[in-house]
Amino acid sequence: MVGTGPAGLTTAITLARHGIEVMVVERRATQSGLPRAASVSTRTMELLRSWGLEQEIRAGGVEVEWKQWVGPTLTAAGDTHLTSFPTREQSAVLSPTAPASVPQDHLEPVLLDHLRSFGIARVEMGTEVVGLDGRTDDVQVTLRDVETRETRIVHARYLVAADGARSTVRDALGIVMRGPGRLSQAVGTEFRAPLWELLGDRRYCIYAVTHPEAAGVFVPAGRGDRWVYGVEHELAQEPSPSLTKEQSARLIRLGSGRADLAPRIERIGTFTFAAQLADRWREGAAFLVGDAAHQITPRGGTGMNTAIQSAYDLGWKLAWVLRGWTGPQLLDTYEAERRPVAAHNVARSADPHGGARLAAQELPADLGGRIPHVWVRSRADAASTLDLLGPGLTMFTNGPSAAWQRAASSIPGPPLVVHDLDAITARGMGIPRGGALLARPDGAPAGWWPSGTEPAAVLRDAIRALPTPSETADRLAEGAYAR
Repeated sequence: MVGTGPAGLTTAITLARHGIEVMVVERRATQSGLPRAASVSTRTMELLRSWGLEQEIRAGGVEVEWKQWVGPTLTAAGDTHLTSFPTREQSAVLSPTAPASVPQDHLEPVLLDHLRSFGIARVEMGTEVVGLDGRTDDVQVTLRDVETRETRIVHARYLVAADGARSTVRDALGIVMRGPGRLSQAVGTEFRAPLWELLGDRRYCIYAVTHPEAAGVFVPAGRGDRWVYGVEHELAQEPSPSLTKEQSARLIRLGSGRADLAPRIERIGTFTFAAQLADRWREGAAFLVGDAAHQITPRGGTGMNTAIQSAYDLGWKLAWVLRGWTGPQLLDTYEAERRPVAAHNVARSADPHGGARLAAQELPADLGGRIPHVWVRSRADAASTLDLLGPGLTMFTNGPSAAWQRAASSIPGPPLVVHDLDAITARGMGIPRGGALLARPDGAPAGWWPSGTEPAAVLRDAIRALPTPSETADRLAEGAYAR
């Protein structure tokens, strides 16, 4: 594993949770201290919840409503608009959790600590990849200690490149990025100031100000009145945009509407908007994930979330193959399933109006066709149907389940756990009396059967086929799986 950003850590955690030993190398000596992405989507939070990290993640963020406020300044009258993330009220229906406003420099240490807690993950900071020999059956990687310059060679069954937009591994594999690499550029100022006092009960995820001298966006970046103020510039503008601390402070005062505001400027940085996809995400035993596979502008807040969800998809599929639960053909579904989502989000982020799309339009890309969230009425604890998903296959039945239980125990392959649901929960999932639903670890349906089905035969066929979510949706639409 190359890279300790969200994509690399997610892949490594998913492997470790399946009992797979993993080695992670990172060129930097320490993790980044930049807030960077701060919008954690519904589906991403569902994955973090499944690892028991939901409360620890939220502890580093702020509670906001997923709406955008637009006005001349923060203290002037303005308008409120919905965003592509569901509101709290919508989330309560859709999911056992909700999106979170958490800076990346809080999220990453939580993920790293979780990875190290398994005891089978080796993390080496200050180590870079300087050579690569990819083969069809394994990978030989030359590593170099950034400080001592000493090199060594390691062999791995698989290599996952999560080393960012300027991926060394991607270049070594000869994989090209396609799409605009310089759409526009922006200056981001990280600062601290008591803006929440100005905003009162307007606690939203983003604030766009239209002041003619200070048009930009204010985004909360964690606890303690930490903020990022961003100003986008056209590439044609010369010279390249740069701001001093004094200039940034002036713009923040203008945008806030408070001439006496004294922001504490902590960091100013310039970055370029890119919307690109790698030609392919795999070369032999090496895979690309995260920014190495796709570069997405900040519009819509999908970049980090696409990376985490794709990394999880690759992680469980690699684990299944390494555990011998299925054949290596499962790995072909990684790009087949995740590339359309990434392409959608890349194209959306390139659209100047892409950030204005609503949740009803964008939730299908985020939730990915996973099984419905329904609270399980028969359990004493507050458990969603999503909470019952395991590392292998999960079957949901609506009594009688004895035949399905017997079939599950006799079928070779990944672990298969059967949950017999009460009638109301089953109804919410569309399972008729005597029927069953089979789900993968990511919640994608792998089979859906009516009552009267012979369990052993259909289970064997379903596990052998392991259809992709899109194939399952097609079969459902064709009536192949009766509900």
